[in-house]
Formats: sequence, C-alpha cells, structure tokens
Amino acid sequence: MDSLLETVSSNRASGGTQGVYRHASAATGTPMVFSVFVPDHAPGTKLPLVWYLSGLTCTHVNVTDKGEFRRACAELGLIFIAPDTSPRGEGVPDDAAGAYDFGLGAGFYVDATEAPFAANYRMETYVTQELPALIVANFPVDTARQGITGHSMGGHGALTLALRHPGQYRSVSAFSPIAAPGQVPWGEKALGGYLGGDRELWRHHDATALIEDGARVADILVDQGDADQFLAEQLRPELLAAACAAAGIPLTLRMQPGYDHSYYFISTFMADHLAWHAARLS
Repeated sequence: MDSLLETVSSNRASGGTQGVYRHASAATGTPMVFSVFVPDHAPGTKLPLVWYLSGLTCTHVNVTDKGEFRRACAELGLIFIAPDTSPRGEGVPDDAAGAYDFGLGAGFYVDATEAPFAANYRMETYVTQELPALIVANFPVDTARQGITGHSMGGHGALTLALRHPGQYRSVSAFSPIAAPGQVPWGEKALGGYLGGDRELWRHHDATALIEDGARVADILVDQGDADQFLAEQLRPELLAAACAAAGIPLTLRMQPGYDHSYYFISTFMADHLAWHAARLS
C-alpha cells in the first residue's frame, strides 16, 4: 500500500478482500474514506473495476454493508469501489438549515464554483481523477476496463460522469437515478447552490440535458422501483427515456413492481447490474 493510504479495516469475504481506506484528498482538502472489494486472483492479474456512487445522506458504508455485491464480484472477477458522497470534517460548509439534500452527504458529484462550497466540494475531480490515480497505484486494476453505477444522487453521478468523460467508462448503469436534476427540486437546489443561477451551466451536469445536447454512451441500464416514493417528483426516468430514444441510445429501463428506494431494492438487482458491466468489460 502507498504510504499515503491508511487501511481502516480489511476483512476476508466471499472469496476476496473487503477493505476500507482513508487518505488526505488534495481535491477536497479533507480526509476521504472509501471501500474496495478485490476478488481473489492470480498474481500479476489486472482486474476490471466497477465504481459505485452512493445517494443522498450515504457514505461508503451503506453499499458496503447492504449492497450484497461481493459474491457476484468474486464470481465475475470485478473490483468494486465505493467512494464517499461529499467532503467531510470540521470547517466543511454545510446547508445552513442542516437539510439532508445539500451539503454534507450531498455533493452531487460536481465541482462547485460558488462560495463557500468551491473550496471543498470538488467531487467530480475527486471521483474521476484523484481517486482513480490512487486506486491504480495501490490495487490490481485494468484502467481500460472501468464501469460506473450508482443509486439516486449516485445514479445521477454515474450517468453524468459517463457522459462527460467519454472513454473513461466502458459501461454505465443506475438504480433510481435523479435523471433530470435541472427539472426537479433536489437537483435545482443542489445545482443552484454549487454552480450558481445560470441554468445553462446546469445542463453540463444533467444526464437528460447532456444527451439532448449531444453527449453519448454505448448503452444504459436503469432499474427503477414503481413504488419509489421519490419517483414522480424527483427522479423522472421518463425524461431520460425520451432523450435516449431521440438520440438513439439503447436504454434498458426496467420498472420493478413493488420496489421502493431502499437498499432492499438495490441489493435485489445488484447482481444483474454487475453482470451487465462484466459483459461489457470482458
């Protein structure tokens, strides 16, 4: 391990090693914690990896404890990486009213430009540049074979980062993504707070708008519960579907009967998503 990377914990699990690590981030100016599952593999082997971006209020812990990904990753030979959702620590600015949908735990995977958030909330740079470099230096990854997925706010992050960084991710999927943040309350609050009032700038961090404006990926898998309490007001997958149809992007949108927004839903379909990524990363 790099001397700059602190091992918080390491446990044998499901035919691999589940680790949690801490490091000092230059991008956010704070300590950052993330988890990595590495399947057993032959010495010298480089493995494909899947990034998982978590949703509002979450840390790496939620999916690490409840995502039920390890067995499938071991069988498919996938490394699984879960970063945090925002910078944290004393002095990191938060929502003035302490709301859950902005500030700590709600970085929205953008690089903020507005004070006081611009100094720390640089989550796009962290997830797409700084953390990948640290992973390459410390884990047996094949950087040419990366996929990205996520849930809710993290689904928004997975879609937008894949669209904004063509060539970095070979596959993309999402669970219950905020599909058009520029048109829903969660996104309007976050994008306005981090990026300012110019809605044209928001389009660069909105999956539906990015596709409408010409960004492309090969294909997308989305699972969405039809009993999700946030479906109609905050998620709006029909807007993503319309944009993909107009752009000719193959979208597999699966409306799952009776499922809500929880990790019961995510864990149920996690193996399907990992198989989707493995097929495209093989």
